[in-house]
Amino acid sequence: MTADYLARAAAAGRQLGFKSVELVDVEGKPPGEPRAEAFALFKATPDEARRVLLDERGAEWTSRQLAEKLARWRDDGIPCLTFWIGGADGVSQGVKDQADEKLAFGRQTWPHRLVRVMISEQIYRAVTILCATPYHRD
Repeated sequence: MTADYLARAAAAGRQLGFKSVELVDVEGKPPGEPRAEAFALFKATPDEARRVLLDERGAEWTSRQLAEKLARWRDDGIPCLTFWIGGADGVSQGVKDQADEKLAFGRQTWPHRLVRVMISEQIYRAVTILCATPYHRD
C-alpha cells in the first residue's frame, strides 16, 4: 500500500515540479541504541533536506496545511523533504533537535509500518490537493 501511494504521488507530483517521491529504509538497529539509529537517519538524509520528524508530540497539520507546506518549501527552493520515522523506542534527543518540523498523527503511538502508509497517503493527498483533483474532499 505504501508503494502504491508513493507511486501515485510521484506521478501526480511531476506536473507540480516535484522530482520524485521515494521511501528510503535505514538499517534497523537493536533496541536501546538510539545514537546508532540517529547516525543512520542522518547519513541517509541529504544535507539540503527539510527534515520533518513524525512524533506524537508534534504539530497536527490538516491535509491542506501539509499541501501548503509542500508548495511553500518547493517554491522556496528546498530540493528535498525527508520524513523521519523512529523505531520502536522512539528517536534520540539528537534527532529531535535536528528536525526542522515535528508532525503528529494524533497523540497516540502508531506502529512504524502503519505510519509509513499514513504519511505516504498524506503526501499523495497533499499532491492531489495542489493538483485540484477530486481525491480530497473537505
